[in-house]
This record gives sequence, structure tokens and C-alpha cells, in this order.
Amino acid sequence: MTEADAPRPVSPDELGFERIVYEKAPPRATVTLNRPEVLNAFDFRMLRELARAFEDASWDDEIRVVVVTGEGRAFCVGADLRAWGEDLLGNSKEYWKWFGAFKDMHDRLREIGKPTLARVNGIAVGGGNELQMACDLAVMVDDAFIRHVGLEHGSVPAGGATQWLPIMVGDRRAREIVLMCEELPAVQAQEWGLVNWAVPRAELDAKVDEVVEKLAAKLPETTRYAKQQLNWWRDVSWHETVGHARDWLAMSMLGDEAQDAVRRFLDRR
Repeated sequence: MTEADAPRPVSPDELGFERIVYEKAPPRATVTLNRPEVLNAFDFRMLRELARAFEDASWDDEIRVVVVTGEGRAFCVGADLRAWGEDLLGNSKEYWKWFGAFKDMHDRLREIGKPTLARVNGIAVGGGNELQMACDLAVMVDDAFIRHVGLEHGSVPAGGATQWLPIMVGDRRAREIVLMCEELPAVQAQEWGLVNWAVPRAELDAKVDEVVEKLAAKLPETTRYAKQQLNWWRDVSWHETVGHARDWLAMSMLGDEAQDAVRRFLDRR
């Protein structure tokens, strides 16, 4: 990746991304998580590339809508636990740095200044659900599901789930999703307000195109400020908690519970 000298957009080819595919076809930019072999799980480089792509899209006045999606059969399954097992378990300082990249990616996405649409092409687990929640709107294939599994793997889902699920689906449903760790089918996710549309796979791209066209037709300056106002509750809950979550989760990497849970998961793989 290259470092910008000024807040000016560049061609995606100049950015040298390896973990994502970044495409611009004004008025749309598309950011595709591109690690299908691990169901688009986040590693550190992917987080950094996502943040840089969102930054570039925010600077490009020709881009009116940003679409976030995944390559292959999954949208995203959150953190790459194999990378965690190799680099982060027992090392709170390194986890603290990793979570800083995760937080920066989320901040870049939420503060992008233009509408964002999650094209949820498959399962969204853990941080994958938090990624789609960070977008303004979401279209999801109706044969996929959302799930949080942090309580089974030694990680509190405080990278968006504990902050935003109560806002989006209500307190009791948020607790059900986080505490039960069960699959939430796409149609039910739509009924609960966690995604806007659950559509057959064959209709996914047509629905995305329809939403993008409508969003791109809106006045960009007015839309940016409306989005800033809409972000208020999410921002309050995020900024009041995410720093504490980062420090606590970093310390938890030293504990037996988290280390044993991650190793059990990796042993099953």
C-alpha cells in the first residue's frame, strides 16, 4: 500500500491490495473481502487494507455509494482464529495492536461520509456481522445466516455487536443473539431489523443495483449530514465502550479460558 500525500483519491491499482479487491465504477465503489479460503476472516493486513479503501472512497467525490461484500460462499466470519493462535494468544500487547486496526477500520467505514451498503452474499459470523452492522443498509441472501460465537471461543463480541445489536433489534433479542450463539436465518434477521432485505441469491445483485441507484440520486452534502445525525446513537455506544473492550480483550488473551477455547477450536480444524 502507498501512503497518500494529500486527501486525493487514487486508482485502486495503485494501492497494492492483497486481501481485498477494491473497484470504482462511479457512482459506486465496491470493496470485496478476498480471502475465500478462510471464509473472508480478518487478518491484520485485511483490516489495514479495508481502512485504506474506505479512506480513499471517502475522498473520491465521484463515488456516491460504497458497497461492501465478500468473495465466495461467505460474507465474513470475523477474526482469523488461526492467526490469533499463532500471534496473539498469551500476548496482550500484540492483541491490543490488532484490535486497534479493527477499530480504525470500523471508524473509517462509519465516518466515510456517504451511504454504505452491505451486500451480504453468505454467512456473517462474529466480526462479519459487526461489519455489516457498521454499514448503513444491508441486503442479504435468504439462504445464509448471522451468528455470534464469541462466548464459545473466549472473545466478547464488543467490536460492534454489544454496542449496536440493542439499538437495531432491541435488548432481549440482542441478548439472545449474543448469549445463545445460535444461527439467525436471513429472513428472521430481516424481520428483526438486523438487515433491510433478505432476497433469493439470484436476485441479490439486482437488489443491490436498485438500492445503489436510489442512494446515488440523493444530494451528497445533505446525505452526509443526515448520516452523521443518524450515527449519533451508534457513535455514543461505540465510543463509550470500545476502548474498554480493547484493553479488556487484550488482557483476556493472557487467561486460560480464552487460550483453551481458541486452541480447542483450532484442534477441531
